[in-house]
Amino acid sequence: MRFLLIEDNQKLAEAVMDRLGLDGHVVDHAADLQTAWDFAAVSGYDLILLDINLPDGDGRSFLSRHRQAKMRTPVIVLTARSEVSDRVGILDLGADDYMVKPIDFAELEARCRAVLRRRGGEAQNQISLGNLGFDSHSGVLTNGDRDIQLRTRELRLFEIFAKSPGQIFSKSALVERLIFHEDDISENAIEVYVGRLRRHLQGSSVRITTLRGLGYKLEIA
Repeated sequence: MRFLLIEDNQKLAEAVMDRLGLDGHVVDHAADLQTAWDFAAVSGYDLILLDINLPDGDGRSFLSRHRQAKMRTPVIVLTARSEVSDRVGILDLGADDYMVKPIDFAELEARCRAVLRRRGGEAQNQISLGNLGFDSHSGVLTNGDRDIQLRTRELRLFEIFAKSPGQIFSKSALVERLIFHEDDISENAIEVYVGRLRRHLQGSSVRITTLRGLGYKLEIA
């Protein structure tokens, strides 16, 4: 999934990016509010991690404007303020969750998963697609009597398809969702990952079809 991290502490930002990157998430980093808005204007995000004290303003102004614009991207606020009134104010502005610094990275990962599940209407990590089972937490795909451990890129790509069956995704859109800005990976890589997923899906009622000139979509028989 693609996250936007708005945090001016470079050391903390790098640590968060490294940790979430191990799970295969793409994390764009903005060190100030203006950069954050520039990113948000050109990229779609699954989750925003938002600091409060930023060089060019208060992160709460970003949150307020974000919600006033009817943007539904979930937001987890990272704050050094532990007072109950501050936390209540953050939630009332529209934050989906918050964490008080210093951050425990295992807890951050768990909170990210929980917020994404709530927004996706999922009570559990388990997703059923036709006769296929998928655990988005462990990355295990269950096809008949086979449990298939998806690799990181395969997992993130399958998550995109699984959350929007029937939706057409162009190669460029999938690259945007999967790959860091600084990565030099062509759209041909998407073909490789799709090919791997198709092999994993053989024998199930789920398939990824190609629409010439348009892209790919996941279909359930």
